[in-house]
Amino acid sequence: MLPCINWLQPLLALISSSLLTRGHNCPFRCLCPDHHTVDCTSQGLTRVPDSIPLNVRRLLLSNNWIPWIPADFLVLYTDLVYLDLRNNSLSQLEPGTLSTASRLVFLDLGCNNLTEITSGTFEESRSLIKLRLGNNPYLNMVGRNAFMGLTSLRELELQQNAFTVLDVGVLEPLPSLRVLRLEGNPWLCNCQFAKLFVWMKENQHKLPSGIEGIECSLPMDGRRIPLNLLSEDSFKDCSGVLTLTDYLIVIFSGISASVAAIVASFVLASTVHCFQRLRKGTKTDEEDGND
Repeated sequence: MLPCINWLQPLLALISSSLLTRGHNCPFRCLCPDHHTVDCTSQGLTRVPDSIPLNVRRLLLSNNWIPWIPADFLVLYTDLVYLDLRNNSLSQLEPGTLSTASRLVFLDLGCNNLTEITSGTFEESRSLIKLRLGNNPYLNMVGRNAFMGLTSLRELELQQNAFTVLDVGVLEPLPSLRVLRLEGNPWLCNCQFAKLFVWMKENQHKLPSGIEGIECSLPMDGRRIPLNLLSEDSFKDCSGVLTLTDYLIVIFSGISASVAAIVASFVLASTVHCFQRLRKGTKTDEEDGND
């Protein structure tokens, strides 16, 4: 009996070890220093690895060749608070990718090939504190409601991208913003840039180096001008310039006025015609009565 027990002990130990580590299997070519961290940095990955533990909190995927993230990627990883996707080949974020990232605190999407951040991208990321979007050389557009819902965001990085202009409205839904990086973009000193310039002047304390390290290009000759050499008077000629929204309002108002005039003319003509017929009918009755 004793030899049997001695033979079973290693087997029982193996089974016990397997049961204890179930749910914490580390993806192939990745490291898992603890039960809540998966480190796949610099592994030449071309897609998000399989078999990531469901209880992962820190997921490191930087310095790979990942071109996209499945839209349902974060559905199962509800405990994830730290996601590093820096220096990959991401060109876009599928709609809804971050819709379940309610606990995400840190997100690094820097050094990728993103071209646009669409409205609603971070709609459910209410816990996000730091968002890195810098060093995306093709990123030149942010939807007006792209940052809607990021009420806890304190640090936003948009440096070294391809922005020539940025709608100040995209910053309005960020009441907790403390740090904003905007340097290294090819800003254009035109009337569309005027509002952002005023915002930067009023919020220099949120810019790591103030406006000292930020430049914009003159529309006429492309010459780069440091923003600290400009003032609000530099854009005084823009006060009477209509924006696209203004033009649309004017056009819509014109169309509405034309339609209203046509309707009013039709009603007036119909009313006059009715009165004329009524008057003609009255005269005929009077003539018949005289006969």
